[in-house]
Amino acid sequence: MTYEEFVEAASADPAVVGLVLKGSRAHEGMTTEHSDHDLYVVLAEGVPTELTRFEGHRTRDLDLVLLTLDRFRSAGMPGFERYALARARVVLDRLDGDIARILAAKARLTADEASRAAARWLDAYANSLYRSLKNDRDGHGLAARLDATDSIGHLLELLFALDRRPRPYNKYLEWELGRYPLPGWDTGALLDALERISASGDVSAQRRLFARVEAEVRPRGLGAVLDAWGDDVKLMRGR
Repeated sequence: MTYEEFVEAASADPAVVGLVLKGSRAHEGMTTEHSDHDLYVVLAEGVPTELTRFEGHRTRDLDLVLLTLDRFRSAGMPGFERYALARARVVLDRLDGDIARILAAKARLTADEASRAAARWLDAYANSLYRSLKNDRDGHGLAARLDATDSIGHLLELLFALDRRPRPYNKYLEWELGRYPLPGWDTGALLDALERISASGDVSAQRRLFARVEAEVRPRGLGAVLDAWGDDVKLMRGR
């Protein structure tokens, strides 16, 4: 069954309350000849349907996830799937906009959730940064580059948490920043720094980026996370 055929059949089934398309098909300009259709099929609780035979259905064209409305509400909350759903596209919504509202809630971290996540990821970023700089200082080049790469993932989690957004998958990072820049950050400069650091573990680039991050997090009440590192933060600053 093709995507179009399945959508037609599902739209005629009263048990289906929503259809949600995620992945590259939901990201304008990201579709390739290899892109399939990743579709969430949201079902009303307790309403019989023959579509359950498609549970686990996966072909080169169509990848289906069937779940009840309650399970759809909690999907990715928290979890790796949250970003995919945050940028998903509503194909069918029989609940007067409730499907769209559920997706909007996944796209926006609560203030408390964002605060806790930012503190956690800032500490993880500082940890990997410190290890990278220390390994570079001590002549462990490979370890320094690996830790530098680890730090980038933690940093992205931090920056998006500060804006109360789930971090995009690496595939969609440039797409996301091109359309929804991080407030106060120059997208081109940030991506250039990430590329330099991931390619070579550039120490100067790491320290410049850390200086920018420190200036960002201290006014937000996260200075205590860095202060807990004591004198080790001097290595991160490089002065």
